[in-house]
Amino acid sequence: MQHNLGEPPVRWGDGAYAGGVTTSHGTSAAQRIRLRDELRHFLQTRRARLTPEEVGLPSGGRRRTPGLRREEVAVLAGVGASWYTWLEQGRDIKVSDSVLDAVSRALRLDEHERAYLYRLAGVSPPQPSAVAEAEVTPELERLVDGWLPNPAYVIGKHWNVLVMNQAARAAFGFTSADRNCLVSFFTNEKYRARFRYWEETAPTLVAEFRRDAARYPDDPEFHLLADELRSRSTEFAALWARHDVRSEARGTKAIEHPTVGCLVFEHATLHLPDSPHTRLILHTPLAGTDTRAKLERLVEREARRNAISLVEAG
Repeated sequence: MQHNLGEPPVRWGDGAYAGGVTTSHGTSAAQRIRLRDELRHFLQTRRARLTPEEVGLPSGGRRRTPGLRREEVAVLAGVGASWYTWLEQGRDIKVSDSVLDAVSRALRLDEHERAYLYRLAGVSPPQPSAVAEAEVTPELERLVDGWLPNPAYVIGKHWNVLVMNQAARAAFGFTSADRNCLVSFFTNEKYRARFRYWEETAPTLVAEFRRDAARYPDDPEFHLLADELRSRSTEFAALWARHDVRSEARGTKAIEHPTVGCLVFEHATLHLPDSPHTRLILHTPLAGTDTRAKLERLVEREARRNAISLVEAG
């Protein structure tokens, strides 16, 4: 079914509604020209990488240039040939999310390319759909272990712990039972006791969890986790009822370790490029403290203990 594209043109980036989707505000003339040039080149290169056979069309004989013709993309997307030509030329035409999705499917764009197309067209990309938990690759495990002797770990979309190095286990007291760091923070007494400023940290964590839940409104796992924590922790229930939303990519963490004493870390959260909902949390000893020396002793002790356990296991 072909989309109805007979409406009068609307300028991209002028704050008007384009096919029911609000475009960006305050875009200068020079920026609009640049975006149209980038859009033209992007669509041309995506079209050039496909062959008719790949998309189920007849080859049509010899071609002067590689890839699909504009008319073929239009047929696959269910839009008019003239309209698609105007889109690729960067003309002032109406664009909607449904039409951009159709063009994305026709050109076989992946999730990142589709979001890029939206932005070039001056339209806000759609909310990310529910995705499965990221796979822990050997490269990711080596990256986390390579951060030793400093603590590092990776959490998934629902805050499940995916991989953790030996320093993180030793410093924070993680065990095999601590599968979700938010659940452990509120329900594991030994784990929470290590946070010197637990009361100050708790509101931020809950606000960040609500932020993540809002990013995936159709994912029921967030609601299940929130319901579980509300039933198990009155403190979480009270903080959840505030409806606070916050995002903090870095901060300072003070840990009371039962053996070596206070450990103070600076920490930063990094999103993996190929899996943005997966976060790598890196810790470094705070300058001016004795945390580094304590941590090195702690990691060495844990390594010796693990070696002895392996020998005894035979």
